[in-house]
Amino acid sequence: MSEATVIALGFFDGVHLGHGALLRKTAERARELGVTPAAFTFDRSPKEFVTGVPVPLLTSAAERAEIIREYYGIGTVFVEPFDRAMMTMPWEDFITELLVKKYRAVHLVAGHDFRFGYKNEGDPEKLREKCRALGLGCDIIPKVELDGVTVSSTYIRSLVEAGEVERAARFLGHPHRMSGTVRHGEGIGRKRLFPTANLVPDAHIIVPKRGVYATRAHLPDGTRYVGVTNVGVRPTVSEANRVTVETYLAGFDGDLYGQELRLDFCAYLRPEKKFPSTRELHDQIAENIREATSLVSLTTCDGKTDK
Repeated sequence: MSEATVIALGFFDGVHLGHGALLRKTAERARELGVTPAAFTFDRSPKEFVTGVPVPLLTSAAERAEIIREYYGIGTVFVEPFDRAMMTMPWEDFITELLVKKYRAVHLVAGHDFRFGYKNEGDPEKLREKCRALGLGCDIIPKVELDGVTVSSTYIRSLVEAGEVERAARFLGHPHRMSGTVRHGEGIGRKRLFPTANLVPDAHIIVPKRGVYATRAHLPDGTRYVGVTNVGVRPTVSEANRVTVETYLAGFDGDLYGQELRLDFCAYLRPEKKFPSTRELHDQIAENIREATSLVSLTTCDGKTDK
């Protein structure tokens, strides 16, 4: 690699409005310098690797890269493995060996709380001082607030886990998304209700609160459909007590088995409940489809008014 870069530094889980401030500044500096804008992230949660305690995330590394490209126009995303070598790397080497020598950084952009290097010894002030010593540019971005709340991945995770996907979208700057491979279900929907695509989300990714959501589904060929997504155990038709993510795509007729499906969660419609019969469940799903179609367009998640 020979191209000089301006690099935004962070884990970027969810790629929220706070991250967006870094990414916009990165693109701006890259234009000024006539170099390539880039973002740097890890393939897994550093906290999980260090502590051994699972950390549920909003997005996978691939989803983070996709959102950065889609919403901020930064096509170069460096994804480094977080392993023992990375964990024990001195903070100075993180800058000089990795960012400068490997990725050709001439300017770095980080958030006010960015920590890096062995035992998190690197902080924004050390980053700024080292950049000055090396003749690199450096921007430290202050925290971003919305509604008097600091925008953070931790806060947004709590919103998604509570089913507050519309408020989460305001803090993200885009709908919360979930991607996965479509697998065969039990066939109950196709036989007695509505045919659904059964999504297998990544094991490390947060699943929204149980309930029914208005979603927008993205197929691999680029087509989009309004969806009604059930997150839960389907108590009316199954006794397995296993949480699944099943989506009916309005107007779609085909087989998605084995394909990648992306869902944008636009609005929470209702809690999951057990109905007296599959006929009553069928009628409720039909109503949910009408509601979702009125809330979601194929280009934006319009949603309901944020509380």
